[in-house]
Amino acid sequence: MKAFSSLFCAMAICALSAAGGVAAQDGAIPRAAAYGELARLPDWGGVWQPDWSAIYGEGGRPTPKLLPAAQAEYDAFIAAQEEGRNVQGADANCLPPGMPRIMQMPYPLEFLFSPGRVTILAETYSQVRRIYTDGRQLPEDPDPFFNGHSVGHWEGDTLVVDTAGFSPLTIIAPGVEHSDKMIIHERFWLERPDRLIAEITITDPEVLDGPFVIRQPYDRKDEWEIREYVCQENNRDASDAQGRASIDLGLDGDGGDPFGPLEEEGE
Repeated sequence: MKAFSSLFCAMAICALSAAGGVAAQDGAIPRAAAYGELARLPDWGGVWQPDWSAIYGEGGRPTPKLLPAAQAEYDAFIAAQEEGRNVQGADANCLPPGMPRIMQMPYPLEFLFSPGRVTILAETYSQVRRIYTDGRQLPEDPDPFFNGHSVGHWEGDTLVVDTAGFSPLTIIAPGVEHSDKMIIHERFWLERPDRLIAEITITDPEVLDGPFVIRQPYDRKDEWEIREYVCQENNRDASDAQGRASIDLGLDGDGGDPFGPLEEEGE
């Protein structure tokens, strides 16, 4: 009788183990299917370098049309620049630029696809954007983030993204701050196999006199890798006494001139 009981228990354990294995396999099928769906998405592999002509070229960075109060602040900013005053932004002191400026920094990006999400890795300040494509809506009362909160969906081979909830420490453009009502709408698509276009439309009813549209191309660099970017490492854009960024080459008391002629050996 004891032998029969032992045999019955052993068989029961095996049956439960087998059932658990089947359940585990069944649970893995949706995950595998979700990853399989990624094969239908366009090929955005590799590293994408912003086209510098769209950043630094003539007419590369468009100027937004501003409402009167914002225009007055922008005019004061330009006047301070022309006077030679220090008007660098907080990113000079290693705060990340945030959205929308992170998409126009002169450093490469990488796109990673996973079920329900597109992740953008930016070499700039080693920043990450998470764009949720799982059907969720933008939060009604988002915490303010440097890169905001992003949700998106696919329209064919075009990624459509809406982003809201930005830190007050970010700006639309140099001299142009935003309100808590700023929304950023983006469309990403391949113009050709190695040319990605980002069309960025910014609306802010308290700052902008109509939508502000930026068109930023990126070129694929298959042989490149995203490098580590630690702003605090050897940063010379230290804050001055008023909290403004100021260049400090650390030469006080050194006496050397890093831009002077090279010294001959033995001197």
